[in-house]
This record gives sequence, C-alpha cells and structure tokens, in this order.
Amino acid sequence: MGNAVRTNDPTTADEFPLNVACVDTGSNGIRFAASRFLTERAFESLASERVPCRLGHEVFLTGRLSSSTMDLAVDSFRHFRRKIDELGVKRWRACATSAVREASNSKEFVDRVREASGIELQVIGGGEEARLVHLAISNKIELGDKLWMLVDLGGGSVEISLADGQGIHWFESYTIGSVRMLEQLTQAGEEPQRFFNLLEEYVSTIRVPMSPDDKLAGYIATGGNIEELARLSPNPPAEDGVARLSMTDLGRIIERLASTTYKQRVEQLGLRADRADVILPAAMVYERLGKLAGMNEIIVPRVGVRDGILLDIVREARYHGDDRRLDLQIEEAAITTGRKYRFDEEHARCVARLAISIFDQTIDLHGLGPAERRLLHAASLLHEIGTFVSRASHHKHSLYLIQNSSLVGFQPNEIQIVANVARYHRKSPPKPSHLAFQSLSKSDRQTVMVLGALLRVADALDRDHQQRVKAVTVFTERGRVRLAVEAEGDLFLESWSLRNRSDMFRDVFGRKVVMQALGSSTEIE
Repeated sequence: MGNAVRTNDPTTADEFPLNVACVDTGSNGIRFAASRFLTERAFESLASERVPCRLGHEVFLTGRLSSSTMDLAVDSFRHFRRKIDELGVKRWRACATSAVREASNSKEFVDRVREASGIELQVIGGGEEARLVHLAISNKIELGDKLWMLVDLGGGSVEISLADGQGIHWFESYTIGSVRMLEQLTQAGEEPQRFFNLLEEYVSTIRVPMSPDDKLAGYIATGGNIEELARLSPNPPAEDGVARLSMTDLGRIIERLASTTYKQRVEQLGLRADRADVILPAAMVYERLGKLAGMNEIIVPRVGVRDGILLDIVREARYHGDDRRLDLQIEEAAITTGRKYRFDEEHARCVARLAISIFDQTIDLHGLGPAERRLLHAASLLHEIGTFVSRASHHKHSLYLIQNSSLVGFQPNEIQIVANVARYHRKSPPKPSHLAFQSLSKSDRQTVMVLGALLRVADALDRDHQQRVKAVTVFTERGRVRLAVEAEGDLFLESWSLRNRSDMFRDVFGRKVVMQALGSSTEIE
C-alpha cells in the first residue's frame, strides 16, 4: 500500500510495452533497475546499476546518516533520475529500508533526495519488504499451495516468511543484517575467536515457528550475499538462473571464509570489496535458518526487492490499485497476527465484515478509498488483540501490540494508523493527552477519526460476540444514518452498545445513528 509510484505520463500507463524503473536504497548499497515489460510478468532489462554506498555504517553505530554518505547517495539519485528520463521510463518507485528507516535524520535525507532529483524516496517497513520479495519469488518460482520458507537478508535486517503461492502466512523481521552484525560485533570484540563466538550468539536468537506437523516444500533465499555464496559453490545455476546451494556446501564455504583474510576474499574468491567483509555473518544466518527448518539445500532465484518493486509498479499501472490479491494478503497477515495473540477470531471476522460493509455503503459521507478500506479491515480484525495482555484497558494494549507488529502490506505510518483505529473501538475518542494519536500527521488523524467511528459502530453490532447480526444495510438520511440489520434473536445488548459507541460517529459525520431490524418498521433506540 502507499506505493508512491511516480509517472512522467499524467494519463494512463497500462499499455505494453511499458518502461518502468526502481531504486532500492539498502544498508550496503543503492541499486537502480529499469526494465521494459512486454506482459505483466515478462520483461527485459534496460539498465542495472549498483552504487556501493554503505548507509548502514553510521546508522547502526550512531543512529544517524553522515553528511558525506548522504552527499554520495544524493549524487546517485541525480544520476538515476537522468537515466529515468533517458530511457523513456513512464513510471518509477524508490524505496529505502532499514538504514534510512532507523536514521534519526531520515527526513533530512528524504528531503534532500527529492530536492536534488525530483524522486520521492519512500521509507518502507519489513512487512512491505517481505511482500515485495514474495512477489518477485512467486514470479520466478511456482510456489503452488505448499508452504515455503522465504528469507531475505539485507545489510540491516532479515525478513523471514512462511508463504505459498497465494501469500504470506507468517512473517517476522529481525534487526539482524550483514552490515549491522559486522559493525556491532567488530566493535564488541577485536579477537577473531571472540568475534565468532559473539556472532554465533547473535544468530542463535532467530526463531521460526515450525511445528512437527509443518512440512516445508523448500527454503528460498534472496539478497546479494546468498547470490555470492551460491557462486562460490561447485554447482552451476540452472538455465533459468535459479541456483541450488546445499547445506553441506554452505558449511564448507563458511569454513573457507573464516580461514581467509579480507584481502584473500577479494583477491582469491573474487568478492567485491564491500561484500568481502559482510558475507561471513550473512552465511551464518542462512545456515542457522536452514538448520532450524531442517532443510538440505537453499534455492537461490536471483531476484530481490527491486524485482518486486518493478512487478508491483506494473500491477499498479494495469489494475489502478484494484488488487484483490493484496486485500487477501493483508487479511491473512492480520489473521495470523491475531492468532498469535489468541484473539476471538469469529468475533474479529464478524466485526471486520460489518465494518467493511458500512465503509462501502457510506463512501459518499467519508470519501475514502481502497487504501483506507484496507486500514479499516486490518484494524477491525485486530481491535481486541490487547485482551492477550489484559481484558482491562485492552484497547490500549491493542494499540501497543499493533504498533510493534510488522504487518505485511503496510508502511510504518500505516501501521500507526491501524493501531490507533483499533485503540478507539471503545472508551473515549481521541484527546490531546493521547500521545500516539497526537504524533500522527493532521491527515492521518482525520483518517483515524473516520475509521475509528465506523469501527465503533461495527463492534457495537457484535457486542456479545455471538454474531447475531448477519448483514447491515445503511440508509443515509437527513441528520441521521439508519442501520437496517438482518439478525437472529434479541438485539438488546447491541442496541445498548450502539447508543454508547455512536458518539464518535455523530461527532465526525454530524449524524445520529439508529438501528432497525430488517423488515420491521420499528427503530431500536
């Protein structure tokens, strides 16, 4: 969501062939790619460049991007913009991951990039990284209905997913990346053996929720490091470029890397200067995950975030944001998070169904679109996960848990909106003392007010968690909104709850909410 696609064509860009481009701003380098798409899935490369700009070097130690590093990065973006214009690219998107995400001066950097190149740099979360990687992999490998472990290791983080051809079923982002580990562990211990001991302890914190009944179809890894590790193995890639690296060969490569110096890795193994120092920590992460999953080999498709961005741009151009697959993936991610906190799934699904129905029937009132609809959907599904902590003040606990979750398909600021919408499903509406709400931008606060008002009404219609209300038809009338509900049994508790929770709706829309049983002329006050 929030793709921030930019275009040189103010009209539509849905005809093939279509030239698109992307910039993937990682912790160890900045990658530019431009492709000509012949169909939605088939494309040919127009240009591919990588600038060895290690943004994560200072960030993972000091929390800030240095001026010199930003200067180099900004110059790169100027160059990329010239390439975009030269290649006749119609649409492009630029993303930044963990290094920029964590930098305290990230806004300054984003502003400088925009002013220098006209490129809007979008800072994305781990969940969005995982979604883009899944999109790239599923375009290269037929995942089918089997469960696969997908691992994308960058300079600042590793995203681990359990997914099939339909979407991601479980996801976790760890602040364990090749550059981050190198910087932090080198600072902690100068002696080689001390470094390796610390590295093993660092990697051992990774967990994958595998049960005895789970059977993985395979282990697929992406990122520059795994591609280099596959190159060092004795097995050549297949005709389609997909390589296979056995866990046995990976173990041998790790031993070889550990016994060679940085200079030897560059001269004897042919590693790039900015890859030779980080590849050993990366290799140990890949090995750790392979052992956790009980895998014998790693499949290396040689695709990554940038491929996912390009595919996503074309999909956006073709379908103009109407993406049922993204809707389903976001729903699956929210359900998975809810199950993690043992939520009442039937209640959550019922409230989400009612909330979305009310949203769709009140578009003339709120004027929001598909992006906000997805925010409401996620918030409705997760509004009560705070009961995992405590029933008392569970709306506040829901806020905290969602704020600290990596929801696939959402940007960091969108996760904050989802968290706040869920927080206001009960109790008081936003107040000046509510810091999480006040920290949002003005437009995001308005979105929370609207979506929160709709969620309160939907939640009131399933107050007793019995799913008595099966459907709702909304009639917008002068000064009020009438809900004609199809229900089973008595609605005393629901009507009582609606009276108590419709205050936010009245304040936002200036209309009273009343309920009426479908087929009855009597309104339930």
